[in-house]
Amino acid sequence: MKWMREFLSYISIIVFVVVIRSYVITPVRVNGLSMYPNLTDGQLLLLEKVDRRYKRFDIVVIDYEEEGKKEKIIKRIIGLPGEHISYKNNTLYVNDQKIEESFIDTKTSDIDISSLGSYTVPANTYFVLGDNRPVSKDSRYIGFIDKQDIDGKAIFSLFPFDAFGTI
Repeated sequence: MKWMREFLSYISIIVFVVVIRSYVITPVRVNGLSMYPNLTDGQLLLLEKVDRRYKRFDIVVIDYEEEGKKEKIIKRIIGLPGEHISYKNNTLYVNDQKIEESFIDTKTSDIDISSLGSYTVPANTYFVLGDNRPVSKDSRYIGFIDKQDIDGKAIFSLFPFDAFGTI
């Protein structure tokens, strides 16, 4: 009978870990240079999955499929539902108001989201960009991102150790 109690305690631990990892928090690895210099290729992050209220500049992981190939991409939310987003002379404008982006040092070419077929970010979607704009495959090319395709937001860096801490 003692072995049964021990077996059930191990099963309980496994179920607990699976539930936490599936629905609460999970590790995710950065793949590529689209978020450089703020995130680096191979960096290990913790992804928080519970809070689905996303804000401008949150870093999110997105389920993306192209030509039948599924992958997870990491981008930064720039535009929220209902907002008009544009870049003019390397400056972000949200509803014609200038917004500072202190986290990037690369040039962003002129953009107006009306070229994506909508004057504002549609309901339940987001406009996302990578921090390394010249090499990032983001909303400029793949369009608006549905909220249901966002797995969660990156909240903590685990590795490399020199980047350890909150994001």
